[in-house]
Amino acid sequence: MKTTPTQLSERIISLDILRGFAILGILIMNIQSMSMIGAAYINPTAYGDFTGINKIVWIISHVLADSKFMSIFSILFGAGVILFTDRLKAKGVKSLNIHYRRTFWLLIIGLLHAYVLWYGDILVAYALSALWIILLRKKKPKTLFIVGAIIFSIGSILYFLTGISIPYMPEEAITGMMESWLPDTKTIAAEINAYRSDFLTQMDTRIPESIWMQTYLFFYFIGWRASGLMLIGMGLYKSEILSAKKTNRFYLKMTLIGLIFGFALILIGLYKNFENNFSLEYSFFLGSQFNYWGSVLVALGYIGLIILLIKSFKKGWLANSLKAVGQTALSNYLIQSILGTFIFYGHGLGLYGKVERWQQILIVIGIWILQLIISPIWLKYFKFGPFEWLWRSLTYWKIQPMRMRDTE
Repeated sequence: MKTTPTQLSERIISLDILRGFAILGILIMNIQSMSMIGAAYINPTAYGDFTGINKIVWIISHVLADSKFMSIFSILFGAGVILFTDRLKAKGVKSLNIHYRRTFWLLIIGLLHAYVLWYGDILVAYALSALWIILLRKKKPKTLFIVGAIIFSIGSILYFLTGISIPYMPEEAITGMMESWLPDTKTIAAEINAYRSDFLTQMDTRIPESIWMQTYLFFYFIGWRASGLMLIGMGLYKSEILSAKKTNRFYLKMTLIGLIFGFALILIGLYKNFENNFSLEYSFFLGSQFNYWGSVLVALGYIGLIILLIKSFKKGWLANSLKAVGQTALSNYLIQSILGTFIFYGHGLGLYGKVERWQQILIVIGIWILQLIISPIWLKYFKFGPFEWLWRSLTYWKIQPMRMRDTE
């Protein structure tokens, strides 16, 4: 039987808008990694000015954005796995083979993204997680929520155990962690020089960082978080929560509970990190736990809030633009990296390490405006974003019709 990608008439509007919201929000944090040394992403005192407006921008970004939008995107990715396989099953097609082919090509795209553009890629982690979470696709929502929460907690447990073990670690181990948390002047200068250099010179730094992200950090932290949230997303989709089919009262309660308790946890963690002066001994592992858990609550609160707004204001320029950004999420994610690395890396403008946090936000807003304007215009003429088209063509092993006037 002929298999084809999801058609425009089959799309769930709430998922597209949520995905667009998440993709734009992700850039708030990703731009820090693209524009500053890696340590500055996890430790704001590691590099750059951390006073005045820069401190305020970091605090707001940490509270409102850090891990929140990535959590939403992970949840939606899990929902997308169920949506994709269910639609293939409805067409009488064996979904597992196509899922693994689709996942394989996502892995390839992610590897190219990481090694050619930016080591902070998340697509490789999603592809690796998708290899096994698909096996639970037939489970009931309650089971998916429980298993997802358990898997998600493993990353937290590993961080917690590492944190309480620091006093008993050998000096060389602590020194190694300090290089990641608060690097010395020589290490900082080497990283800055690498990314301000030409493309090939950057590879000497980008390749080891990408390998570390996709091996050690994946198995120690990222994989547990991504997989757990994907399973929760599968449960939320099966419960018809993400498709906006629950009552307004349900989404209002979801919003209030998620935001109140989530922000409370995050603010407590923020206070304690400042109290401990962002020390390695406390903030690296133990102090990060408040945001680890609080970010998921806030992400669920954001989802509830966005769906409430969708149900109240179904039309309008912003809703249509977010929907378009969501429909072309892969392309917009990769374009953010293309633009970001061009602005900051040596093969472009070479501003790596020169742009303060408040200036980074201005660049983020500029890219948001660009994507909100261009995405709906693009979809007036084309069925898919350019990278979605490539991914679909590889998945179905057939060139997909691209232009709107082409026949299905």
